[in-house]
Amino acid sequence: MEKKSSVGCLFYLIYGFFIFGSSKAEMVPAVYVFGDSLVDVGNNNYLTLSIAKANHRHYGIDFPTHKPTGRFSNGKNAADFVAEKLGLATSPPYLSLTSKANKNSATFMDGVSFASAGAGIFDGSDERYRQSIPLTKQVDYYSIVHEEMTREKGADGLQKHLSKSVFVVVIGSNDLFAYFESSDLRKKSTPHQYVDSMAFSLKLQLQRLYDHGGRKFEIAGVGTLGCCPEFRLKNKTECVVEVNYWSVKYNEALQSMLMEWQSENGGIIYSYFDTYAAINDLIQSPASYGFSEVKGACCGLGELNARAPCLPLSNLCPNRQDHIFFDQFHPTEAASRIFVNRLFDGSSAYASPINMRQLVAA
Repeated sequence: MEKKSSVGCLFYLIYGFFIFGSSKAEMVPAVYVFGDSLVDVGNNNYLTLSIAKANHRHYGIDFPTHKPTGRFSNGKNAADFVAEKLGLATSPPYLSLTSKANKNSATFMDGVSFASAGAGIFDGSDERYRQSIPLTKQVDYYSIVHEEMTREKGADGLQKHLSKSVFVVVIGSNDLFAYFESSDLRKKSTPHQYVDSMAFSLKLQLQRLYDHGGRKFEIAGVGTLGCCPEFRLKNKTECVVEVNYWSVKYNEALQSMLMEWQSENGGIIYSYFDTYAAINDLIQSPASYGFSEVKGACCGLGELNARAPCLPLSNLCPNRQDHIFFDQFHPTEAASRIFVNRLFDGSSAYASPINMRQLVAA
């Protein structure tokens, strides 16, 4: 394990020298990111017990530094591309800002990422990864940050800042993975009860963010989880229909919840991104987007490169641009870029009731 100070130095080098999109005018003051490995930019590197870490090769091979950063990608992930679109630097990991090396120079006003690989809406979703920061804890951390920013800016000044900032929430996949991999969970509740409970539990955390100043929200649904290489491996290389079905049902519950939540609170503006539709497009018409490998992972071992995680000794595909998936679960940089383009400027087929460009302008 690297010492925290050296990890902290690495992050500050990255954020000092690779300020994504800094040449563009800033569209919002800050981005506050909550979620799982799809948007984690390094928080798990600071979790001693976690085995959900992307701090080794071949992760980061196409990142500007060509080194692993904690992102579960060959390069940048969705959080980076959102920041680029908004003309901001990528919001740094909360745990890097609070580490001993950086504590005195930490500022939260420019945005923070609380996202953590393995995290779920439910606190127990990360059991197979030993340690992550579940959504409840991420919001707890944000509450601490809110207190510090209030001292720095004053209540009125902070609320003005936060009301113009964007709160990004990308979570839910690990909860569904946990359900389909646990006979105990399946005995306790039906899939319908489970996805409804996910949406209800997420609403409680969104309300906490609203109560602490959040007004503009970018919230992503889950993707075609049954088409991840790991699930295809269990189903003769085909997508697992049941998992996809309940991914859709969760997304429907999520959209209903968001409409209800907005009606109950004044001033909420949100954009929902249909991750499922965006990924399904790539799977159904890969050549249209420059992809040739739909089923297998770029990095891994065995059939579909999905029998083992992406590890230093794993196989690595020579062309990451033609793969949708980099490892057993996560998209390549090329796929993430397409998703964020749709999230930001997409039609109502992908982003509703407005897209992110309209969200920030509202």
